[in-house]
Amino acid sequence: MEFTFDLNTIWFILIGVLLTGYAILDGFDLGVGSLHLLVKDDTERRIMLNSIGPVWDGNEVWLVTGGGALFAAFPHVYATVFSGFYTAFMLLLAGLIFRAVAIEFRSKRPGKRWRSAWDIAFSISSILIALLMGVALGNIVTGIPLGADKEFAGNFWTLINPYTLLVGITTLSLFMMHGAIYAVLKTEGSLQEKVRGWVNNTIIFFVIMYVLTTMATLIYFPHMLDHFKNSPLFFVVAILNMLAIANIPREIHHKREFRAFLSSAASIAALLTIFAIGLFPNIVLSTPNPELSLNIYNAASSQKTLNIMLIMAIIGIPFVLAYTISIYWVFRGKVKLNAMSY
Repeated sequence: MEFTFDLNTIWFILIGVLLTGYAILDGFDLGVGSLHLLVKDDTERRIMLNSIGPVWDGNEVWLVTGGGALFAAFPHVYATVFSGFYTAFMLLLAGLIFRAVAIEFRSKRPGKRWRSAWDIAFSISSILIALLMGVALGNIVTGIPLGADKEFAGNFWTLINPYTLLVGITTLSLFMMHGAIYAVLKTEGSLQEKVRGWVNNTIIFFVIMYVLTTMATLIYFPHMLDHFKNSPLFFVVAILNMLAIANIPREIHHKREFRAFLSSAASIAALLTIFAIGLFPNIVLSTPNPELSLNIYNAASSQKTLNIMLIMAIIGIPFVLAYTISIYWVFRGKVKLNAMSY
């Protein structure tokens, strides 16, 4: 199906932008959390925690906004996914809750056991969140069994298979790379050198997983390539993605951490763009009955609703961007522990 720039397509793109913003911003939070236990010293763990301390909860606004936009623009998708993936979403919410509680409670008491327990909760919940998000993306690629009533005709274990787990681990590796780069950006001294040594290892981990996932997608889910075959111009996105990834070790070597972070963010944006191009116009692919798939037309709200929402989005998105930029500007620079730190 060719791309038609109508309201339905615009909302497909806008929701993609919101979820990409979440992946870039909360991705490094989850990456820092996934690597947290590699640091043993209590002061260094506090520095790692405080590198995301001022921004982690604001980053989750992008996920809430994306979910709200999905509910309003494509209510059938929202209903099918949130009811069908109920157990997975409960696990995801548990992870988000435990991560938040761990960040807030960790330094409330000086006891070693107390802090270690919350450190473990913080790290495990971060890993779990990243894995579940990747598994969800994997299921969008493979498709899920849908009935004629647009209801999910499976259970939690239907969502778990080798490919979706592969995408989940790839997502985790991507966030670990992103988080390691962010930690280099926010730390200094011996801790920064220690974290700098993690970056290349996380890049290698991600590249291996990315190649494996790409090969599996090409072999088992060739429908994701249809738009690239019809419009070779889209292949430029894949090239830009590889260039962004290749630029990361170069910038880290030259100690240009901010440029490395921008390259990592660009690679996340490019990967999700590739995913969206392969998926369009479907949002939830039905298997083995593709005619029951939910797409941007049969699952959308009315044109009047989409139009009113677009006006609201044009008004509201600049405020979200202004808030995000201002928070990162206020808390720029290296982490310095003080009495108000976690």
